[in-house]
Amino acid sequence: MVYICYPKCTTCKKAQKWLDENNISYTLRDIKENNPSYEELSEWYKKSGLPLKRFFNTSGVLYKSMNLKEKLADMTEEEQLKLLATDGMLVKRPIIVSDSIILVGFKENEWEKLK
Repeated sequence: MVYICYPKCTTCKKAQKWLDENNISYTLRDIKENNPSYEELSEWYKKSGLPLKRFFNTSGVLYKSMNLKEKLADMTEEEQLKLLATDGMLVKRPIIVSDSIILVGFKENEWEKLK
């Protein structure tokens, strides 16, 4: 299982603490240093069953400065995935990637599935 996060993010810190407290093993990946590729994002999106908008960090500075709230509606899924692959700070975090599950953002009740 891969735990993708931004180490300075408080939500990511909470999620990592939760993983550690529940003895769930993972490989840590810094989203800023190792941004997900278009191929990875495309696979995770399809596997997750989530709307693509859930993969965007809508509260992030970059998202807001690029005015993406208005622009996303006019973009194709492929364009959105390519945009996400340009900068890890556009991607919602933390993300859990395993063979059987993709989790985006930290909601403890959803993460219970990992136990």
